[in-house]
Amino acid sequence: MELGVHYIDFLPGEPARLAMMLADSARAAEEAGAAMFTLADHLFQMEGAGRAEDPFLEGYTSLGYLAGQTRTITLSMAVTGVTYRYPGVLAKIVTTLDVLCGGRSMLGIGAAWYEREHIALGVPYPSLRDRFEMLEEALQICAQMWSDDNGPFTGKHYQLAETICAPRPVRRPPILIGGGGEKKTLRLVAQYADMWNTTSSDPQELAHKIDVLRRHCDDVGRDFAEIRLTAALFTADPFTGDAFMRTAETLAGLGVDLVNVGPLPGNPDPAGFIRRLGEQVIPRLANLG
Repeated sequence: MELGVHYIDFLPGEPARLAMMLADSARAAEEAGAAMFTLADHLFQMEGAGRAEDPFLEGYTSLGYLAGQTRTITLSMAVTGVTYRYPGVLAKIVTTLDVLCGGRSMLGIGAAWYEREHIALGVPYPSLRDRFEMLEEALQICAQMWSDDNGPFTGKHYQLAETICAPRPVRRPPILIGGGGEKKTLRLVAQYADMWNTTSSDPQELAHKIDVLRRHCDDVGRDFAEIRLTAALFTADPFTGDAFMRTAETLAGLGVDLVNVGPLPGNPDPAGFIRRLGEQVIPRLANLG
């Protein structure tokens, strides 16, 4: 099993220190042997992790900066909200990141949920039904942008006259879809995703979701084994006895082969936290699965 580092806390927030803290944390993750370094695609801090007024950096600008600060680690959002960028522009942004980091980007994407920041900054926040329709069209557009087809795309929500994307990505960025909705999200995972990220760590609930995903794969003619299963343990403390490792072992038994953790909100030394992961957690995870 591998570990991904998810970075969401930009406190204490002095602007002059933020770039150094972010770069130190990403380099620490790379040196520790983490598989990926991810950011949350938000414009305000999530209220479950702090206050909306807390410092929070825009994600793709930050990943572009980290492309020049790292050498081997995968860089991605976990996950991009489909509402924030037109899909053709999103495909271009992820392509640019991929070129600048030498083929280490990934497209993590979902239907978006943080209504407050949409309303506050004037970003349209359609109904849940529309957002899922937009998500599917965005996945189709990105696939076309990263193919040899430069022609038009005509959908319900998006119409593109041309889908030119030059330069092309160094490699086609893997697509990760986050969420656990059984009717819509898992169907999209089955049809379009290379990876699925779940926030569930309850064995019975997760086993059920995996069964649902298998059935969706059967329905669309997809080999379930092609989809990598990952789990977000964002609120877990990986240094609390053996509880974290027991959870990871249970997840590994269900087929999950990567877990995402990160410095807990308020940690004054995120890079130190990540280095400790490399010393105490990553070697133990490597023996699972």
